[in-house]
Amino acid sequence: MEKWKFQGNQGLKSSAVSVRGVFNVLMQSISKEKEVVHLCRVDPTDNPLFSADPVAAHAVSTAAHSGNFNGYPPTFGLPQARRAIAEYLSRDLPNKLSAEDVYVTVGATQAIEIILPSVFATPGANILLPRPGFPQYETRAALCGLEVRHFDLLPNSSWEVDIDSLEALADDKTMAMVLISPSNPCGNVFTYQHLKRVAETARKLGIFVISDEVYAHIAFGSNPFVPMGVFSSIVPVITLGSISKRWIIPGWRFGWIATCDPHGIFQKTGIAANIERNMEITSDPPTFMQAAIPEILERTNDEFYSKNLDITREAANALYERFKEIPSLICPHKPDGAMAVMVQINLSQIEGIADDVDFCVKLAKEESLLILPGVIVGLKNWLRVSFGLERSAIEEGLNRLKAFCLRHAKMSQQISA
Repeated sequence: MEKWKFQGNQGLKSSAVSVRGVFNVLMQSISKEKEVVHLCRVDPTDNPLFSADPVAAHAVSTAAHSGNFNGYPPTFGLPQARRAIAEYLSRDLPNKLSAEDVYVTVGATQAIEIILPSVFATPGANILLPRPGFPQYETRAALCGLEVRHFDLLPNSSWEVDIDSLEALADDKTMAMVLISPSNPCGNVFTYQHLKRVAETARKLGIFVISDEVYAHIAFGSNPFVPMGVFSSIVPVITLGSISKRWIIPGWRFGWIATCDPHGIFQKTGIAANIERNMEITSDPPTFMQAAIPEILERTNDEFYSKNLDITREAANALYERFKEIPSLICPHKPDGAMAVMVQINLSQIEGIADDVDFCVKLAKEESLLILPGVIVGLKNWLRVSFGLERSAIEEGLNRLKAFCLRHAKMSQQISA
């Protein structure tokens, strides 16, 4: 028998829990008898009512055809792209950003990959992540050797941060916390008052905030979107963003890191230098894409944004109302932001279902309906459901979901239904 000195990284196998990975597993379970309905992934291009603004396509085409952007870009991004992003973000901030505060990335996922190893060089360091949250943070933290600690989001309090649990988790090796607003996966938008309290708590703990704002401005309820950078005079903030969701172009893979830090704390502590060092060993977004960013940010009009918000609001409302009709499922919070919502499974009312993963696998097999098990985002026996689809697809998906729940309901539930 041949012996080799190498083998696959087992740590990667155990830590690499991802939405894509689960999506691929569920696709293998689908029934061949029905067309697949995707309530699993959050890709706005699945909804034919959404389309990219012609401004974006024109900007990319102009940059590519100019012939001026075929070479490698500067390490941190084209100056005009960094400046445009800084100006765009500064519209909502009391402390204005400069181009030097911005670094361009290949989507927000690469921004996560850059930030975590750049920041956490202290042996035994830990990071505080929301539960539920976005699994990419936990996966990347594990690969960096970071300890992960979870603070709870409270479903019966509009998914607000449990401040007491946040404070109880922190110690002298806690470096930062992650906050996602508008929230993927919860579909909530934090209020100004709550974000200020989070900022004050982070300051008290001596940690900074990584604010994931991929869904920035996708807020369609009573709470307006408030960027965490508004509170950067209280606590330093690293903002992660992208053009994926608001501009309906997730496949373009363009994002950014922005340091909101008027007191220069990231410079004093070496965080900014570490970000730049890590940028030097990573890939860049295509140069012509960077060149297109100023036009995309400056010329996309408000009508485009408001139309998409109306579509998203209608889908969210329809989803929430339909869940009231489905036995054994509970949606505790009407979504008012982002493009997904969390729904709890009452397993005591269902027969033949072990947990949320079993629920989703059998749902895919019986109904060709894909929904993400909540355990992937940190909540066992919950579901994350996307509403980034057209109304007819949502209605069809929820019809199938209701039929599935009735089929598996205990006898007492079937009688009451």
